[in-house]
Amino acid sequence: MPACRAGAADLPALASPATLLIGVDFGNAWFDPQLQELGLLAETAGLQPVARLTCKRRAPDAALFVGRGKTEEIRELAEAHGAAEVLFDQALSPVQQRNLERAIGLPVNDRTLLILQIFAQRARSAEGKLQVELARLQYLSTRLVRRWTHLERQQGGIGTRGGPGEAQIELDRRMIATAIGRAKRRLAKLKKQRATQRRQRLRQGTFNISLVGYTNAGKSTLFNALVKGEAWTADQLFATLDTTTRKLYLEAAETSVALSDTVGFIHDLPHGLVEAFAATLQEASDADLLIHVVDAASPDFRQQMADVQRVLQEIGAADVPRLLVFNKLDTLAPEQVPLRMRDVVEENGQPVVRLFLSATTGRGLDALRDELAQRVTAATSAGSHGADPAFGHNTGYSAESGWND
Repeated sequence: MPACRAGAADLPALASPATLLIGVDFGNAWFDPQLQELGLLAETAGLQPVARLTCKRRAPDAALFVGRGKTEEIRELAEAHGAAEVLFDQALSPVQQRNLERAIGLPVNDRTLLILQIFAQRARSAEGKLQVELARLQYLSTRLVRRWTHLERQQGGIGTRGGPGEAQIELDRRMIATAIGRAKRRLAKLKKQRATQRRQRLRQGTFNISLVGYTNAGKSTLFNALVKGEAWTADQLFATLDTTTRKLYLEAAETSVALSDTVGFIHDLPHGLVEAFAATLQEASDADLLIHVVDAASPDFRQQMADVQRVLQEIGAADVPRLLVFNKLDTLAPEQVPLRMRDVVEENGQPVVRLFLSATTGRGLDALRDELAQRVTAATSAGSHGADPAFGHNTGYSAESGWND
């Protein structure tokens, strides 16, 4: 029988739906046995985790994902803790969701829908809302078999939609397909507008820099600190979704650059969201330089960096020159503070400069501005924004020991 661990969450009482968190370990390196990230996502969406349960399996059960025995265990645990719904840390198929709901007697949702809900809550601009709506419709189109089984009844006769005998579910599927087509056309129009804006910046010779990184790494805080902006920040996942671009004046280079704050990435970011946010993420792939912001205090920063690299590969930005910025220096214990605030590491066989700073306290920001000024000056001298400046001397960073040699 697969191993399983369960426990009540020690969380304050909230006026939000009580939720049971479920995670299944299939032997992946990125499995979180404490379900900490899923818990943060749930709280961000306004849910109250009341218990967590983790299981080990070799492969998902085709019908129930976790098997019949574990499904019964989930039902009993949900009943014991008064859970109003069950949330899985992995993506479920429509059939698995339908079968689990029937067996447990509660709504069952997965990580994909949870992220979609958070994106819908966080989107501010018309473009951001449209992108989320497209992803939601695409997800919904595969769930008609699960959510609207009552619509499978045949309808016919005068005054009804469709022809005689046409299933209601087919009509709803057609309506969703029409809405998806409309959203895609509107997004295509917005993408053209963004492309026009980028061409204008290129004609003006503007050097373009984009902030990328795992969600809650502090990108928006760094953005505000550099340009004295007012991008919304909060200590939570996906605090902001909309790309914001401002001018950043670099005194050492005596010029201004365009700095963009983009949406944060996350492990298992639904592919539909990557596709829907293509217009926004295009800012990263068209940038002259990427500042990859990393949460230096996170114990999972290496895996988070790998997840960011994977998304950058998906959107065609893997080859854009980049600068690593390890943020949140102020949250590290004294013995964890690096000996050097600037060093060089290797990424995909290429040397990459890494800086340590705190966007909150301002420590290290001057060094970042100087580094950016050097990049812009080198690119201008080479006559190409994409030229790589000198990286300096290797300081002996060890990937095994961390950042202190």
